[in-house]
Amino acid sequence: MRGLRPLTAAGARRRTEALLLVLVVAIAVFGHAAAGLAMNGELPPNLAGFTISMTLLSLVGHLGVRRFAAYADPLVFPLAMLLTGLGLVLIHRLDQGYIERWNSDANAPGQLLWTVVGVAACIAVLALLRDHRLLQRFIYITMAVALVLLIAPAFFGADTYGAKRWIILFGFSIQPGEFVKIMIAIFFAGYLVIHRDSLALTGRRFLGMRLPPMRQLGPLITVWILSMLVLVFERDLGTSLIFFGVFVVMLYVATERTGWIVCGLLMASAGAFVVGSTEPHVKARVAAWLNPLSVYWENPPPGVTSDQSAQALFSFGTGGISGTGLGMGHPELIKFAGRSDFILTTVGEELGLAGVMAVLVLYALLVQRGLRMALGARDPFGKLLAVGLASALALQVFVVAGGVTGLIPLTGKALPFLAKGGSSLLANWIMIALLLRISDSAERQREADSRGPAETTLTPVVRV
Repeated sequence: MRGLRPLTAAGARRRTEALLLVLVVAIAVFGHAAAGLAMNGELPPNLAGFTISMTLLSLVGHLGVRRFAAYADPLVFPLAMLLTGLGLVLIHRLDQGYIERWNSDANAPGQLLWTVVGVAACIAVLALLRDHRLLQRFIYITMAVALVLLIAPAFFGADTYGAKRWIILFGFSIQPGEFVKIMIAIFFAGYLVIHRDSLALTGRRFLGMRLPPMRQLGPLITVWILSMLVLVFERDLGTSLIFFGVFVVMLYVATERTGWIVCGLLMASAGAFVVGSTEPHVKARVAAWLNPLSVYWENPPPGVTSDQSAQALFSFGTGGISGTGLGMGHPELIKFAGRSDFILTTVGEELGLAGVMAVLVLYALLVQRGLRMALGARDPFGKLLAVGLASALALQVFVVAGGVTGLIPLTGKALPFLAKGGSSLLANWIMIALLLRISDSAERQREADSRGPAETTLTPVVRV
């Protein structure tokens, strides 16, 4: 016996992942080359460096997953890399337009650096956290840190573009809300595992639904108050919606009671109505949502000064079904926001409705894999944590895409993986690491159960 070989299931998963990553690198490199040819009539001068960077990031990430989470879902890492690669292509394409029109700085090099940090953080989490159930021991510490990070921008944050969601430290802007969504998912998963029965088995029936009793509404009311405080003092509609939405979704999954959903929707609607009617910043965003072209009126509603919502609609309309072609539009007209939440309008203008749907399908696949991990997880904490992380991703995509397309008021959140932002990119790669760990643990347990107690998880290779 001179070596050990992983089980066939693990090897097949990693081979699938490797093949998908080859396709990911090819798509990203082709997109970067196409944008350069469209804008300048020649290949981008940094095409070789971009190709090497994408290849090394994919290779190192793949080797890290193979080493520390060999049984993990083979689609999650390639999906995250594809969205990140498309984001790098779009930001580099936008840099040229912003530099020419607005004389702004290039953001693609910084985004590439944060991508390296994010992938490294993903591998580090996989290497250090060998069992996701260890997080259950520290749920109250996690929530305490989350609350500090959540309220910090209200007192020490920078008021940027009307919202307080950033903290400036040593010249770097940090968005704590991106990390809070992971922490609250960890806390809610642990809390609901402990109190699931008391939340699910009591209450009275009303119109066919079992509504929770008043004494059990405490957690929901507490989280609702916290989300409203974030909305009032930080004027951060996106974080407030994600914070409260994740809790309600996890609460429903844990208890299987529609009464929690009804209560959550009623409380969210009431809070949003009150704050939207009184808080000037939120009120202005609601007014801009109701009348996106009002900025061009002779007497626009109070507080409506930005033309971004109108420009976004013009951008989507220009793109039509198939788009103008990558690098052949004018997304820089939306000014600074085109690199953040409005980066989706670049997709809509230059890749059309087909491109927007393709991007949304990638997000939907990533969320679906997270929910599939929840179904496969053997422990309740892992199930709820996977649901919470997948829900946080889905809600963030919804509030960003919904705001940009005019479905809901603008929130200002960054589109995960795609938009510029170091905090967002780092937090989302940590989320990917946690999902990979849950998937790896579930698949290992399933393989162990199918093989029986007499067999090991490693197959010996006998060489003559």
